[in-house]
Amino acid sequence: MAEIFYDDDADLSIIQGKKVAIVGYGSQGHAHAQNLRDSGVEVVIALKDGSKSTAKAQEDGFEVKNVADAAEWADLIMILAPDQHQRSIFADSIKDKLTEGKTLAFAHGFNIRFGYIDAPEGVDVILVAPKAPGHTVRREYVAGRGIPDIIAVERDASGSAWNTALSYAKAIGGTRAGVIKTTFTEETETDLFGEQAVLCGGMSHLVQAGFETLTEAGYQPQIAYFEVLHELKLIVDLMWEGGIAKQRWSISDTAEYGDYVSGPRVISPDVKESMKAVLADIQSGAFAERFIADQDKGAPEFLELREKEQGHPIEATGKELRGLFAWKQQDSDYVEGSAAR
Repeated sequence: MAEIFYDDDADLSIIQGKKVAIVGYGSQGHAHAQNLRDSGVEVVIALKDGSKSTAKAQEDGFEVKNVADAAEWADLIMILAPDQHQRSIFADSIKDKLTEGKTLAFAHGFNIRFGYIDAPEGVDVILVAPKAPGHTVRREYVAGRGIPDIIAVERDASGSAWNTALSYAKAIGGTRAGVIKTTFTEETETDLFGEQAVLCGGMSHLVQAGFETLTEAGYQPQIAYFEVLHELKLIVDLMWEGGIAKQRWSISDTAEYGDYVSGPRVISPDVKESMKAVLADIQSGAFAERFIADQDKGAPEFLELREKEQGHPIEATGKELRGLFAWKQQDSDYVEGSAAR
């Protein structure tokens, strides 16, 4: 059974007694920084010289330092830059400032799990990962609620790294909802698998395949769009609220029966075998190596794939349809900011 911690399990004074540098001011960065500040924590924003985020952070009332100065000043450095940039930021501006007793923190374990960052001895290495986009983390905190976090400790040099992680989670609102104990390896591997096999890769390609199947059979693309993409949010919302069981309880008997008899024809044992192969590539580091190697070359494969997918016919159909609606289709809870984690 997972270990779950709440407000009473965490001591806020621990993080209140530390100076915290937030590296990055994107989706997660702004939320962590503002929630920490509202919890009585001294925070500065660490950005590269000339960063476009500097003005925004200053407008929000934060002192901005370059990364090296912030890392030298801080007791805890939370790195919230994109995964592919963390390695160079760490090597160029953070590593030499990590004196004994400091804490290096992450909201995703990618660079630690795959060895792209190796913290010096004597430094605590922790993970505090809210399971929502940053704007939702901030909104829920302001509303007096919180977003569930997962926390981990890779190195407990001080003997109190777990207490620090819990205190940080409390300061950003996580313990209001519940914080689950994990490891860097478990967080990283399950997060990448969920994104690739289900949430992003699996879902988007399932939708595309459904759209293609209907349009190739002669059905109107606008109708196909409604049936395989537009209504997806309704189904996901029901699953989010009460699991797959609530979704099945809420739909028609016809839809529920079709779920049982046709779902296994689409998500067949072969699909699960493919998922196992995806997981194996994640566990072995093959995916990480492919991603980082491509990024180091300027991301040619990434950009080529992005352009190809943006050209899928479902995108043009959706853009046209959404422009014709009598109401503006918008739900900020489901649109993540530009700088994840």
